[in-house]
Amino acid sequence: MNEELKGLLRECDALKAKLSSQRLLPVEALKKIEEAFNIEYTYESNRIEGNTLTLQETELVVNKGVTIAGKSMREHLEAINHAEAIDYIRDFAKTDKAISERAILEIHALVLHGINRENAGRYRTVPVRISGSSHIPPQPYLLPEQMENFIVRYRELSTQHVHPVLIAAYLHEALVRIHPFVDGNGRTSRLLMNLYLLRNGYTLVNLKGDDDTRRAYYTALEASHTDPIPFQKLVAEAEIASLKRYLAVLGVKW
Repeated sequence: MNEELKGLLRECDALKAKLSSQRLLPVEALKKIEEAFNIEYTYESNRIEGNTLTLQETELVVNKGVTIAGKSMREHLEAINHAEAIDYIRDFAKTDKAISERAILEIHALVLHGINRENAGRYRTVPVRISGSSHIPPQPYLLPEQMENFIVRYRELSTQHVHPVLIAAYLHEALVRIHPFVDGNGRTSRLLMNLYLLRNGYTLVNLKGDDDTRRAYYTALEASHTDPIPFQKLVAEAEIASLKRYLAVLGVKW
């Protein structure tokens, strides 16, 4: 394994251990922190995909039910749906349910709820291309086999003592590579990655939607088709940033 990546994973483990020792706050206090992080994650994940709601507008739409003038109904639904999907993965992570194709379809159904009823929670039946990528996703008739192999590979990694952050990165990049949905692949992949991280005691990875960060994200994803390390490093760095942010909110130095 790349030495820089090893160092990042060690830092993840050290920060996670520090955070685990601090999680004795009252439930209501923790809930408020998580709600703030959820809104930021919803804002940034949707921003990556072109949603123009600001952070404040996202909070108003999700928590207050406010309609923002000049913003489309789709943008409103994307915010509401994503927030509900985060609640879903947080609840799912606390159970002993297996991460499966069914779970992925349920996440996707939430992401596209009310936006694309025909395709929400269903694999695509048409060929697609990924904008800005040279990678050509598999034809629709190959999706059942590829998704089955995807889950099999995930379970293999889980039994091979592979670091959880690397498995989370795999879940994201491999699902994007398969691109099983007509729409919502990016959001669903990021939610799946975070479901695995939450289940393993980590915090939400919040990949930013500003131009420079989004470009680096897409570049690393494109490279992952032949070399997984750049994307693994990006996810590890994002997890470190998230853990440090969480510790800072708790007033803990690292």
